[in-house]
Amino acid sequence: MWALRRAGNPLRFHAQKVVSPRGCASLEVLLTADAKNVEEHHEADCQKVCYCHKPKPPSFLLSFSSGQFAWSRGFSSQPGANSSDKDDELEDVFSDLNVPPEAGKKDAGLTSEDTSDEDATDEIGLPSMDADAKPETEHIKRTFGSTLLKTVLEAPRHQVTSALEKWAKDGNALDRGELYYVLLNLRKRKWYHKALELVEYVQNSQLLELGERDYAARVDLTAKVYGLHKAEQYIEKIPASHRSEVVYRTLLANCVAEGNVKKSEQVFNRMKDLGFPVTTFSSNQLLLLYKRLDKKKIADVLTMMEKEDVKPSIFTYKVLVDAKGMVGDVEAMEKVVESMVKDGIEPDLTFNATIARQYIFNGQRDKAETLLESMEGDDIQKNRAACKFLLPLYAFLGNGDAVERIWKVCEDNTRIDECLSAIDAFGKLGNVEKAEKVFEDMFVKWKNLSSKYYTALLKVYANQNLLDKGEELAKRMDEEGAKFGTPTLNALVKLYADAGEVEKAESLLHKLSLKNNVKPSYSSYMTLLDSYSKKGDVHNSEKVFNKLRQIGYTGRIRMYQFLLHSYLHAKAPAYGFKERMKADNIFPNSAVATLIAATDPFVKKKSVSDLLD
Repeated sequence: MWALRRAGNPLRFHAQKVVSPRGCASLEVLLTADAKNVEEHHEADCQKVCYCHKPKPPSFLLSFSSGQFAWSRGFSSQPGANSSDKDDELEDVFSDLNVPPEAGKKDAGLTSEDTSDEDATDEIGLPSMDADAKPETEHIKRTFGSTLLKTVLEAPRHQVTSALEKWAKDGNALDRGELYYVLLNLRKRKWYHKALELVEYVQNSQLLELGERDYAARVDLTAKVYGLHKAEQYIEKIPASHRSEVVYRTLLANCVAEGNVKKSEQVFNRMKDLGFPVTTFSSNQLLLLYKRLDKKKIADVLTMMEKEDVKPSIFTYKVLVDAKGMVGDVEAMEKVVESMVKDGIEPDLTFNATIARQYIFNGQRDKAETLLESMEGDDIQKNRAACKFLLPLYAFLGNGDAVERIWKVCEDNTRIDECLSAIDAFGKLGNVEKAEKVFEDMFVKWKNLSSKYYTALLKVYANQNLLDKGEELAKRMDEEGAKFGTPTLNALVKLYADAGEVEKAESLLHKLSLKNNVKPSYSSYMTLLDSYSKKGDVHNSEKVFNKLRQIGYTGRIRMYQFLLHSYLHAKAPAYGFKERMKADNIFPNSAVATLIAATDPFVKKKSVSDLLD
């Protein structure tokens, strides 16, 4: 791996229902109201009684002051670091390694709620982006019919503590193994508020002797519920003897999940200042961050790992493979795989799916098909674990027969993750009825489903431009109490924007994100910005652009490119745009430079059609 890095820097590439009876309008009202009325509600009555006008801003609007990042390796922000179109186009693409990005589509990369990296593994309730970090299963007691789990699941939100007090008075004893099991279940459901209440109850009641992982679990949940600032404040309250590396790396993982480069670098520097060794985990966090936001810094991390004698893990190689594939450097991607095998690390199914995904994205169909065949093995019945990866990958190749063949292996005794892949696969093939059947059959078998299964079908409707069906499914989600998380909002925004109702898409994003206390994703806002720019709506394009910056999505050149497109379509001059970018420490690439010239009233322009090609 190190020899590969020295050979040249391959990364320098070529150009819940209503919150209260008095709260926000219900989803039924939001979906059926026209955009003008929804916006009027927000501007008028909503200001008096809505949940979305709490005195305290949601965690994703909190700002942090940060000093200079002083590490001499050059991790500090550098001019022009994010000047590649594909950087933003594939932002957070690593969050779902099962599915390749759709070639030719803007922002094809999947978002992170998102940070739902399939490789993310909980370390006893901790966020671990490291695929090598396995749960300490000896500490997890998978208790059938756990009364603790039942109590927490049935307790209303913000009433978990009182339910736990009653549970304890009934003579139940707290067991650490069962506690970890319950926390893992809550995290899988993304019920972070309940998980945090449980952890707070256990710690405040002093029912168990607390260790570093118990404190780290609370740091993680605090960051997810209240934001990074509150998590940092809590760390200061942890006894010094337990303020360990795992506590700080938990904070680091949350900074990375937020895409906060400055804060991530500060936390990493703080760990070094405290004398903690540089670990594979923390190095992988930086690689993941820079792969998403600043690929030129990846080489610096690799240099640091070599200097500190930090051994790369399979996750390290996954990040590098994905980064090289994203910029179309298939040859370098294959060299990384060769280097990994030489280091004695064998590719697993997820790793192979990553490679196949990039082969498909880069038009290497034959190589993708060969790899998928090897993933199947001689007997797919015995290699059942590969099915959930193969279904969407074959669908992206347009191989409907292979999708049907793989699904027949699963159909008689389905697993829930295979159903998720099947909905996606049949949706990509345009077989909406089959995707719907898989979805409905899931309810027969599992009764209650989390929001991600609704969202999978909602994405199908959005991709197929089936607005009526998408609205009905969203109402069904609301009626059945499914959470409207970031992926669901992404799908809803796409559903309405692609149907030409971009104003309504924007209003829904604003209302539902505040109602459900979730941070709107970069992808959602870029969908809105793209739609407004195509209409030549400069006013709304500027408004969305400013919202992106306010929420913290900065330093990404595609934002500026889409905004310039709105000026171009409106045939309006964009005065001082180059200076505007320079003030934001963003430097134009060739495509943006052309757009700046085209929208400069003092420069002779090419035709609009030539510039948009």
